[in-house]
Amino acid sequence: MTDTPFKSGFVTIIGRPNVGKSTFLNRVIGEKIAIMSDKAQTTRNTIQGVYTSDDAQIVFIDTPGIHKPKHKLGDFMVKVAMNTLNEVDGILFMVNAEEGFGRGDDYIIERLKNVDQPVYLIINKIDKVHPDQLFDLIVEYKEKLDFKEIIPISALEGQNVDHLITVLKDQLEEGPQYYPDDHVTDHPERFIISEFIREKAITMTREEIPHSIAVLIEKIDDQSQGKILVQASIIVERSSQKGIIIGKQGTMLRKIGSQARRDIELLLGSKVYLELWVKVEKNWRNRDHHLAELGFNEDDY
Repeated sequence: MTDTPFKSGFVTIIGRPNVGKSTFLNRVIGEKIAIMSDKAQTTRNTIQGVYTSDDAQIVFIDTPGIHKPKHKLGDFMVKVAMNTLNEVDGILFMVNAEEGFGRGDDYIIERLKNVDQPVYLIINKIDKVHPDQLFDLIVEYKEKLDFKEIIPISALEGQNVDHLITVLKDQLEEGPQYYPDDHVTDHPERFIISEFIREKAITMTREEIPHSIAVLIEKIDDQSQGKILVQASIIVERSSQKGIIIGKQGTMLRKIGSQARRDIELLLGSKVYLELWVKVEKNWRNRDHHLAELGFNEDDY
């Protein structure tokens, strides 16, 4: 009796903004590595999440939502998302069952017609729609592209996610284990910490602050008594946004710091002393040197 062959591969998750890609990734990995928000364009860099079982390892790449760019940062985000299509073993094209088919889907599908890799249509948020509505949606998408499979899921509830993983494992070829068993992401801690802080700032300011927020980690340093010092700057584009982030007598900034610290402590497994500042960098999303400083380096892609 031969041992079961070990399978491995890379799978990218692509789709319009706010379809639930990060929620799905966090569900599969079982840990929070991608920030989640109901605002569009939350993910700005590709985030690799590593799923490992006894018989397989799947490296998921969560990409920025594909949208019509309005600035250099937007151009960067779309380029990153599209470039992953040429480097993977499978593509999950995720759509939002609540929103239905949109023009942005046509934009993505036209590009998917030119790839050789298998494309799976993942219809997310099925817990939000009636089964009849889901059936009509499946029919509509089937007319657009010959998908390898169509799999409806609820990433938030976990519905049908295990089935999706099984389908992917069945399709993967035999290969090496790229990462150790306990490895869940290839991003450095500094990146994940900055994302946690950015998530809290986006979530807590709601519609008051657009996606002109970035976070720069200034310092991470071990302190006495097992505590870790994290110093970070929240970057905004206008003085009015700085006032919103800080809040009356600093109340908003303290709330952002308090909630972000909890996630950071879970990540680092240690008590954290978090110091936050707010800086104004006008029009940073269109300035190459600001984008490079914040980790958006086009040469890497």
